[in-house]
Amino acid sequence: MKGEELLSVARKVLAEHALCDSCLGRLFGMLGYGLTNAERGRAIKTVLLMESYDSMKGGADRAVLSRLADTGFKPAIETLARLGDLREVAQKCSLCGGVMERLDELAHMCLEASREYQFETFQVGCSLPSELVKHEEELWLRYRIESAESLKGELTREVGKRIATLTGKQYSLQNPDVVFLIDLGSWGVSVQARPLFIYGRYRKLVRGLPQSPWLYKPDSRVLYPTSIEELISKPLVALAKGSGAKLHAAGREDLDVRTLGSGRPFVAEILCPKVRTIDLREAERLINQEAGGLIEVEGLQFIDGRIVPKLKAYSEIARKTYVARVSISKKVNINDLELIEKSLKDAVITQKTPTRILGKKVDKIRKKVVYEVKAKMMEDNVIELIITCQGGLYVKELIHGDRGRTKPSVAEILNAVVEVEELDVVHIEEPAIVKQYLRSVG
Repeated sequence: MKGEELLSVARKVLAEHALCDSCLGRLFGMLGYGLTNAERGRAIKTVLLMESYDSMKGGADRAVLSRLADTGFKPAIETLARLGDLREVAQKCSLCGGVMERLDELAHMCLEASREYQFETFQVGCSLPSELVKHEEELWLRYRIESAESLKGELTREVGKRIATLTGKQYSLQNPDVVFLIDLGSWGVSVQARPLFIYGRYRKLVRGLPQSPWLYKPDSRVLYPTSIEELISKPLVALAKGSGAKLHAAGREDLDVRTLGSGRPFVAEILCPKVRTIDLREAERLINQEAGGLIEVEGLQFIDGRIVPKLKAYSEIARKTYVARVSISKKVNINDLELIEKSLKDAVITQKTPTRILGKKVDKIRKKVVYEVKAKMMEDNVIELIITCQGGLYVKELIHGDRGRTKPSVAEILNAVVEVEELDVVHIEEPAIVKQYLRSVG
């Protein structure tokens, strides 16, 4: 757009709309760099003011001056005053309604809303009344303006500049600690804090403890008074002054299964934290103390939230080791133990969805690998199995066969009825993506 064309459009717009400097400049906001829209709009008005003198050969075009004065342009107001035309206070901008003159106020509202929040990076978002957005878009269409920036874009940028100046914090488009949400309709500000993601490993030391909070019975009594998620989350939420938490674990153990050894990898997601500088060693101490021997956690570290879906996906293939105490409907001997080990060495196991969870999960077939099984005699009809396998394998069904829905199985190999008396997870391979990340930030 050439200069004369730009001024022509500006004249037409101002003939029908009293726009503040920012709203006028924003119509041409994509033309050039180094100017704010307010500076751009003021420059256009200045040129139009100067032209109003030339058009009358030394006089002044009062119609142009009046239109400029209606926008609050002080040089035009002062010029008319010298000509004896005393103006009343200029009306509010017909597009933004005076919002662009209240940017400082909005910035201070953001700071007040965030008084309790720790943050180093931030972002600003904005919700505009629908009629304002519609009016702005209609103006672009009517005057065929293709160089405009939106009010929302300018407002969030300019308020962001002011917040950065007032606080010394950094505006960030990616993963800001907090987001200020300005609602122009209600003239209010809310704050959204980016979740904290804390990686660690937990050991479940008792049986009968669910990983997630248990559903309530119809009579409103709780089946289980607590869960691994609650035991881990409660101290972390308190330390971070968060609104709640979610536990993302690398798989899950059954209710009656313990997780021992180095524990199960997990990420605790702390929602809307007001404190971001948690002492994680103190957090470990509090969790373990308050858990009262039900669980233990270790290795807490802050981690990127993008690790979470990769952690969950990796749990389906990660190498895991289980120890099972198994009773058999007949006496077994050393040959039976050797047969189990040989038959399940690097075996591909075909499993239909276990009977015990049919209805909760779709009935499908999955294939998983058993890498190794070590069998040890405990009593004439009781053995211990150390099973190293691929994540996602239903280990109980590998042992008892689930009425033939898992093949091969220990029950099928021994041609006997087999029951799992006790089962423990003793090792879960740490995801490679987690190791890489921790090394990179270490």
